[in-house]
Amino acid sequence: MVSSYSLKSALKSLAKEKWINILSTLTVGSSLLIITLAVFFLYNLGLIANHLPERFSMMAYLKNSLSQEQTRALMDSLKKRPEVAKVSYISREEALLELKQTLGASSHLLEGLDENPLTPSIELKLRKEFVTPSTTSRISEELMKIPGIDTIYYGERIAEAIHLLKQSVQNISIIIFLTISLGVVFVTYSTVKILFYRKKEEIEILKLLGATSGFIRTPFLIEGGIIGLLGGILGIIGAFVFYFAVTYRLSMVIPMLKTLLFPVSVLIALPFIGIILGVIGSAIAIGRIRL
Repeated sequence: MVSSYSLKSALKSLAKEKWINILSTLTVGSSLLIITLAVFFLYNLGLIANHLPERFSMMAYLKNSLSQEQTRALMDSLKKRPEVAKVSYISREEALLELKQTLGASSHLLEGLDENPLTPSIELKLRKEFVTPSTTSRISEELMKIPGIDTIYYGERIAEAIHLLKQSVQNISIIIFLTISLGVVFVTYSTVKILFYRKKEEIEILKLLGATSGFIRTPFLIEGGIIGLLGGILGIIGAFVFYFAVTYRLSMVIPMLKTLLFPVSVLIALPFIGIILGVIGSAIAIGRIRL
């Protein structure tokens, strides 16, 4: 009976004070939409950041005096390392051919060479979790101690950039979510507090009739939850409109935008996030008021 009364009371209050509730719902919806769009961009940026380690590789340049048996033994030992995902041998001839392809129209500059100046090498593809500045530096130092390896190139700055990008995406996601969530809580807090004082006479009557503080507070918690729920639904609608505009309209001008993905789990969670933040804001508001 209490929950039925609380729900009816909350719905009645939302309908009676419709303008302030509509404004609050629009504000919450806009805030949750901003969170969704931020997650959308950061999600796609995160996908790019996660694929970057797959393109990262270390080059171990071998000494020309190394025999085929020694090279095979070296490759076998490198394959056993837990950090290594793939090992590829590049002969002097393959390296020269690749260099000519890279030079393109200027490849004729290599025609005057009496012999191939390049050395054989081994390309190491690392597992994603090991593409960090500290790990690549450690692996490089360990590889330099192996007989037969002349020099190591591992693009230290590239590894640093990949690691920094991944960390930045995570940190920005947390900051944006916490900042805007606090805004949603504050909006709900302010709305419920105003509604509480507008119903002060009704609350006094309930107190005289012996109503408990929990009985009085519950409708306000429900109101905050409903405002958050409606805000979450508005956020979903806004997100769909935005995604349609980006992938179907703007992609005609910028085809690359078609590859952008939307995290469906965020859309599913949005109404629940709205409810939770709405209830938190309401709880703070009525918790600070003495009954």
